[in-house]
Amino acid sequence: MAEYVIENGRIYTEYETIEKGYLIIKAGKIAGVGKGKYEGELTTYDAQGHHVLPGFIDIHIHGGYGEDAMDASEDGLQHLAKSLLSEGTTSFLATTMTQSDDNITKALKTIVSYQSKHDKYQAADIVGIHLEGPFISEHKVGAQNPEFVQRPSIEKVRQFQSIANGQIKVITFAPEVTGAEETLNAFHDKIKFSIGHTVATYDEVNKAVSQGAKHVTHLYNAGTAFEHREPGVFGAAWTNDALSTELIVDGIHSHPAAVKIAFKQKGNEQFFLITDAMRAKGMPDGEYDLGGQNVHVQGAEARLASGALAGSILKMNEGLNNLLKYTGEPLEKVWRVTSLNQAIALNIDHQKGSLSVGKDADIVILDDDQQVCATIKEGEIHQFVKRLF
Repeated sequence: MAEYVIENGRIYTEYETIEKGYLIIKAGKIAGVGKGKYEGELTTYDAQGHHVLPGFIDIHIHGGYGEDAMDASEDGLQHLAKSLLSEGTTSFLATTMTQSDDNITKALKTIVSYQSKHDKYQAADIVGIHLEGPFISEHKVGAQNPEFVQRPSIEKVRQFQSIANGQIKVITFAPEVTGAEETLNAFHDKIKFSIGHTVATYDEVNKAVSQGAKHVTHLYNAGTAFEHREPGVFGAAWTNDALSTELIVDGIHSHPAAVKIAFKQKGNEQFFLITDAMRAKGMPDGEYDLGGQNVHVQGAEARLASGALAGSILKMNEGLNNLLKYTGEPLEKVWRVTSLNQAIALNIDHQKGSLSVGKDADIVILDDDQQVCATIKEGEIHQFVKRLF
């Protein structure tokens, strides 16, 4: 594998931002991080002062580019994973939906089979599975199919996790439903339980956190809203320091001011940028399918016939650009919500999530508008519209 240097970039690390720094890439890993001009014999590539960040990690994405994890197609997963490099995403959790046990089983089996075969240099890694449903509230289904909502149980989670070969990393669940408490107690140290699609009260959320729940699924969507006498899921998310939260920062799912409030409340270590994207991402306007339901996509919006939002068509680099605008925060503070926070939550931060020596050379190079100039996947360079090298 080629050994080379990316130099003259603005490099964002866990400890500092290096102006005109360089990265040494060897055997698909980051072999060195330095300041100033590289003095050595390796081939160099000029980043031209662009932003050099860790590759993005999307922990909540159903699909995109015409594909969906519930299609149970290895070819589809390959196309999705390869296409995600164009938006800077180098790792993701393939996210399922509330569907029949048979369909969920097919999806889980296909994801695990694909993981063992995919070319890690040519496509984003599937680093696990996010089971969004079926253990949700029928009163907050959002774009999920209410016909297939079921109650959580230790037996059912054990069954799904066995089928998934231990790859279920996140489960979205409603903590107030029957069976939720027992299931949470049984698996909270093995799976990240995320509160979502729920009518839980503020107190019920905090009780679930005391029993091991750690995260909130797409804050401000499919949960109980904040009221001054009943703060609900959103109030608990803001104020409970043990909870991290994810947001779809597309300007549609949440008002920019609401995004700014969430960022101020959670800070840059407990905030996760996600896309919650469906198959229409990267595709033209028209009619699409999501979990067996028809979705109409026009402009930046994807909606069911009822008018309910049906996931997004957001790209990670676009979400980052929006977040910078909505919060007014600098990239130095914000970058980690696209990668490092996710890596830590998934226990893969020894391998991914930051630009550190010994970690995978999963890197994205952005211009000042967060347009992707190049994505490097374990040392393999992929260039897009704005070519650098």
